[in-house]
Amino acid sequence: MRSAHLKALLVLVIAELLATMAIAQTPQDAAVLAPSGALRVGCYPGSPISMVVDKSGQRRGLTIDLGAALARRLAVPVELVIFQRQGEVVEAAKIGAVDFLITNASPARARDVDFMPTLVSLEVGYIVPAGSSISVIGDVDQSAIKIGVTKGSTSENKLPQLIKFARIVPVANVTEAAAQLAAGELQVFVTNKAILFEMSDDLPGSRVLDGHWSEEHVAIAVPKGRQTAHTALSAFVQDVKRTGLLSIAIDRAGLRGAISTP
Repeated sequence: MRSAHLKALLVLVIAELLATMAIAQTPQDAAVLAPSGALRVGCYPGSPISMVVDKSGQRRGLTIDLGAALARRLAVPVELVIFQRQGEVVEAAKIGAVDFLITNASPARARDVDFMPTLVSLEVGYIVPAGSSISVIGDVDQSAIKIGVTKGSTSENKLPQLIKFARIVPVANVTEAAAQLAAGELQVFVTNKAILFEMSDDLPGSRVLDGHWSEEHVAIAVPKGRQTAHTALSAFVQDVKRTGLLSIAIDRAGLRGAISTP
């Protein structure tokens, strides 16, 4: 197991080196993308797209790995800035308090931050707790059902267009959603399946329902006003795909529920 772990780390280092060497960034790019002198990477717990903590206490996630790779490419240190939910990370980027995040490139968020090309697309679906009588997506929209959504999420904005009878309940974060599912306070929770499968691992007997009602197209985002570095960032995205770094980071993060991968 240790040998396999070391091998995976070696492969990641090699891929990062290739991505870093592909196109050298200029000092001007670093000054634009990391104006404080460090690349401030915004993340939140509970999502392999952003950050999860394994049993050994190690942080992993697509945002963490790619943020570290970009910082190396820019020759600046990386600084993790941790929030409780995704919406808070976007708000921080909106005011320039973080420099880099990875999130769903929705039209609403594109008003607040600038997105690079898509990294990966994910299914958005439902999770139900142990003992639930709900077995298919079509059973979700009932008047007795409470469906949880994370405050500030894309699902909070989009789900009311689909759900006519069930009650939609905003919750603070993924941890709170899991607790309410386990306590029977929520009958369903909605988000992308990368998060749902992580939740299911910690909720014995819970099920991620087959199928999906929407898709998320996940991309790197940066604060507005940094357009002069967009070419460099787009090149970085192409390089992490070409060198295999993105695929390795997806595997390391344990990301599931992808519709398309690089």
